[in-house]
Amino acid sequence: MKFKTEMLNAYLVGGSQDTESDPVKLLERVEIALKNGITMFQYREKGTGALQGLARQKLGHRLHNLCQRYHCPFVVDDDLVLALTLKADGIHVGQGDQAIRQVTKVAQQAGMFVGYSCNTKAEILQANQLTGIDYYGIGPIFPTQSKVDADPVLGLQKLIELNQLAKKPIVAIGGISSNQLATVRQTGVAGIAVISQVLGSDDVALASRQLVGEKGLKN
Repeated sequence: MKFKTEMLNAYLVGGSQDTESDPVKLLERVEIALKNGITMFQYREKGTGALQGLARQKLGHRLHNLCQRYHCPFVVDDDLVLALTLKADGIHVGQGDQAIRQVTKVAQQAGMFVGYSCNTKAEILQANQLTGIDYYGIGPIFPTQSKVDADPVLGLQKLIELNQLAKKPIVAIGGISSNQLATVRQTGVAGIAVISQVLGSDDVALASRQLVGEKGLKN
């Protein structure tokens, strides 16, 4: 799939560990989010209680089918083999994940776009020199409970500075609540990614619409 910057607008990330280790609940909540206009979904099955092996693959397959039904790009986090197996639209990797040059090479051959986590000036400048990366993920912007190994909080001013340095569109992630969405968008980023703001909400439909705002892609 060809990457488009507007795909980043309302980017939902998650796995079964984000819905009380209940895959069915994850599928239900992702479908509600899809119905309400999210523009990209990343399958991130990591952390305590995360599925492994065939169960992880089967859930990924069901999530991919859902995304296809609603014409939403499907991304796999940090697992090139799984991304290829599921024929994902894209893959997202972090600084400590698989070698980025190898990922971009294989992804290009498979027709997948690539997202790359960059959280410092040095990482942005280095990524700017690489080919085959389509967007950068920057965060956490605010304190987050979704990732136990999260990097230090950046804050809005640092986000602005990194966005100005980046040669690729940026999606901001990490601890962004519904009442902070507008403030984060004012920094000039291409989009916002969330986990618990949607998947942990008592009203997934409303939380999804708030994330989408006025820029959502029309299915």
